[in-house]
Amino acid sequence: MDTLRTRARQLRSNATDAERRLWQHLRAGQLGDARFRRQHPVAGFVLDFACPALKLAIELDGGQHLEQIDYDARRSEYLREQGYRVLRFWNDDVLLRTEAVLMQILATIEELRGAASARKPQPD
Repeated sequence: MDTLRTRARQLRSNATDAERRLWQHLRAGQLGDARFRRQHPVAGFVLDFACPALKLAIELDGGQHLEQIDYDARRSEYLREQGYRVLRFWNDDVLLRTEAVLMQILATIEELRGAASARKPQPD
């Protein structure tokens, strides 16, 4: 098994409280019927949550991210170059303002679906 997949498996086994809370709402298509994967390898990174069909990445940031703001910005930019929409939330927001986070994710899902359907050719 490659290093990235091994790392993803380790991260799934050691999820933070915020990751567990959000996963309760994302798993099995519960939010907007979107299918998410957790700790999913994409473009050389392990994303906290990813919906490959919509190319949506959700990253949760704890206090350690205050020390790596530049790295996170470069990582998000690279993912955007790969066609991903990246949403970032602080762990505290997920734990204390869960509904607001879910509403923002759902709005993004609907926006991405709308953009995808607008690109499809319409039958005559």
